[in-house]
Amino acid sequence: MSVNTQVEFYQRFRGAFSGILKWEQLTEFWQQLKAQADDGWYVYALGEAVPDQPVSHTQLQHFVDEIDVLLHKEHDEDYCGIVYVDDKTHPSFIKIYDPGNLGVVCGFSDNPPMPGWVLTRIPPLPLNEKTFLTQSRRRWWQRLFG
Repeated sequence: MSVNTQVEFYQRFRGAFSGILKWEQLTEFWQQLKAQADDGWYVYALGEAVPDQPVSHTQLQHFVDEIDVLLHKEHDEDYCGIVYVDDKTHPSFIKIYDPGNLGVVCGFSDNPPMPGWVLTRIPPLPLNEKTFLTQSRRRWWQRLFG
């Protein structure tokens, strides 16, 4: 992996993102992503090995379906606010925060939480070696990609 790609990944991760605030908006976003998606997306669960290959279109669609169920089930709020995207119409970087580890996602914090999952069009790099996946999250992830 080139130094430029490494720099780009970290710059993009720290870049500007817009939150998807309403569940209806998230449903629309997922539909749009699945319709536009190809085989070029990496799906990275922090706490697991960094993927070295993008997932297939089918795997991405399956992940989106499963993460949507998980988010609705575990983020028992009337708003979403835990999915952030670099561009809502032509996304290339998506951060999904784990409902079980939110801390202060929006606003200011000296130690903001890391997302639980990152979807990106460029090869991802390690984000936080201290990220811990619970056994239930690890089983969920392995059921999808194990």
